[in-house]
Amino acid sequence: MSFPLQRPRRLRQNSAVRRMVAQTRLHPSQLILPVFIKEGLTEPNPLVSMPGVVQHTEDSLKQVATQAATAGLGGIMIFGIPQKLDATGSEALNPDGILNRGIRAVVSAVGDDLVVMSDLCLDEFTEHGHCGVLDETGRVDNDATLELYGKMAQTHAEAGVHMVGPSGMMDGQVRVIRESLDEVSAQHVGILAYSAKYASAFYGPFREAVDSSLTGDRKTYQMDPANRREALLETELDLAEGADMVMVKPAMSYLDILREVADFSDVPVAAYQISGEYAMIEAAAANGWINRDAAVAESVLSIRRAGADQVLTYYALELADWIHRGLI
Repeated sequence: MSFPLQRPRRLRQNSAVRRMVAQTRLHPSQLILPVFIKEGLTEPNPLVSMPGVVQHTEDSLKQVATQAATAGLGGIMIFGIPQKLDATGSEALNPDGILNRGIRAVVSAVGDDLVVMSDLCLDEFTEHGHCGVLDETGRVDNDATLELYGKMAQTHAEAGVHMVGPSGMMDGQVRVIRESLDEVSAQHVGILAYSAKYASAFYGPFREAVDSSLTGDRKTYQMDPANRREALLETELDLAEGADMVMVKPAMSYLDILREVADFSDVPVAAYQISGEYAMIEAAAANGWINRDAAVAESVLSIRRAGADQVLTYYALELADWIHRGLI
């Protein structure tokens, strides 16, 4: 009988060996926690479609930011939900609007111990729910929207943000935002560009999280899930316009795109484990169909393995706790 000369199983024989030869690892500094702050709340509001996730008050937002800094997370991404909506999303430019108040609250709580990031988009602020202003035909006006993005970036910089995350997928958004920031001597504020953001079916629970008023869809500006080369074009354009980091969103259904962007990019690459991915894990675990904790760890590890330097995930604090306790 001929026995194998090579036995890869020798490197899997126990947890100590497996830990020693692991090729991909998770560290809290690689994790970014997305959070929601809603105007008018007196206490945190749990989200039905995302168990364990809430819309925050200013006080609870400061508390979770402090927890994130203590846990050693890489950053926190803030989404603001105003009470007043209008056609142009004017509250997005209000220095005392909910998102800018949230930025100031978090910066006051954590200083430079945590990278404070802001979602730079109009969809939470417009009555129609689109990521930009509409023209007379009802289509999103790319260039008119860019003017507002530039002003919005300046208000975020004034509030003390470390990095803005333009997520609207408007052509030229990174260049306009960079120029607008530099115009007010905010050269220190970075840009995490949502370079390859797809028109995904997995955003559903996020619509609850931000009280979305969207009618229709965003297929004229977010990317077609069928397209691969386009992701590299979008990334190339954002890099040329001054992006400090780039992102692929969603993560788990687009690991092939993430791998290609990571191989292509000369700046750090992030990926966003979005609301629908979170909700599917939670729902399957609640029904006893999967081991929740193992699925959480495996899902985020797979995103790192595919090339993400940073992962935006609602599991960030929980994962950091497991890492600190040596459970993963």
